[in-house]
Amino acid sequence: MLSDQMRQDIENEIKSNPIVIYMKGTPQAPLCGFSAKSVQILQSYNLPIKSHDILASEELRQGIKEFTNWPTLPQIFINGEFVGGCDILTEMHENGELAGLLK
Repeated sequence: MLSDQMRQDIENEIKSNPIVIYMKGTPQAPLCGFSAKSVQILQSYNLPIKSHDILASEELRQGIKEFTNWPTLPQIFINGEFVGGCDILTEMHENGELAGLLK
């Protein structure tokens, strides 16, 4: 169950940072291939990325899934909006849509 505090924390985080990724591990040490690929794509734009290691908190891991109603991780937010996971991010990167969103 997503607590009101957790919901507020997530909302504040995605409003305060242009790029937020909820991932397994950290950008320096991703702990799954999807997280690694997502970070690699985001870092290619040379913009600051706010990351959260969802493995450090079961409450956060479940809470972010409830917040977005999206079952998989990583989860990427850009300019306060939920973009999706690795597959969607990859597609947006390849078709140029991501570059437009990050300008």
